[in-house]
Amino acid sequence: MDEYAQVRPAPMLRPHIAFYSGYRQRGLSPATHRGLPSPYLTLIFTLDEPLVIAAHPDPRQAPGTYTSLLGGLHLAPALITHDGSQSGVQVAVRPLGCRALLGLPAAELAHRDVDAAAAFGDRFVAEVRERMWAAPDWPGRFAVLDRALGAQLRDDTAPTPVRAAFALVTSGVPVADAAERIGWSGRYLTDRFRDEIGVRPKEAARIARFDRARRAVLPGARLADVAAAHGYADQSHLIRDFRAFAGCAPSRWLADEHDLLTGSVSSNPGPPVVATMGA
Repeated sequence: MDEYAQVRPAPMLRPHIAFYSGYRQRGLSPATHRGLPSPYLTLIFTLDEPLVIAAHPDPRQAPGTYTSLLGGLHLAPALITHDGSQSGVQVAVRPLGCRALLGLPAAELAHRDVDAAAAFGDRFVAEVRERMWAAPDWPGRFAVLDRALGAQLRDDTAPTPVRAAFALVTSGVPVADAAERIGWSGRYLTDRFRDEIGVRPKEAARIARFDRARRAVLPGARLADVAAAHGYADQSHLIRDFRAFAGCAPSRWLADEHDLLTGSVSSNPGPPVVATMGA
């Protein structure tokens, strides 16, 4: 068994959640994959096996096993192991949607992973997992999340200038220009941004650029072309970001991704795509 499905959430959740990714795999080779830095917080509800974190982005946090996990923005990879079977749904939470879903700023979760029950409560997590497990297919499991997370929404949003700054810097606008547009000094923007998001504006911009670039690192792609298309000074600049955020060079990451797709032992950021639903 090797299933993967990805959809956008219900319209009311889209300002706060980018997408759901469902996965279920059986009979594969044991593997370790990298959970790479991305512009989203990570919320995972497992279906069968627990999630085994061999190394967190913050090396001071001890390895652990989770039935559900909530992780903030981070600047280093997590290492996740499985014995050939894994299943669950990952929710990509927008940093500026954290208040609406959890009633707290994304900064409170930055650089660390916690049991999702610490944020949502044991009963909520148990009911979501039970209802998803009982659902007959991926659309049914995603519908469970739409209902459960939709019921969590509250009228709590990040400050408007920070929201504007986040949109600007993660789209490639220099931090100084973003500060000027919203009428703040660069230092004040950095402080307010970090207090809300958990990383500095320049770090958020780097994460967003890396996330776009690594999706373009495909078999046959020229790294120099990927670097030029995604705002890197040159190929070496892209490779430095890969080493910082993935812990390896792009060639190693791509080889590991190919190994997972062909069923070999590998290190990889996630399961292969075998089905995609929605936009």
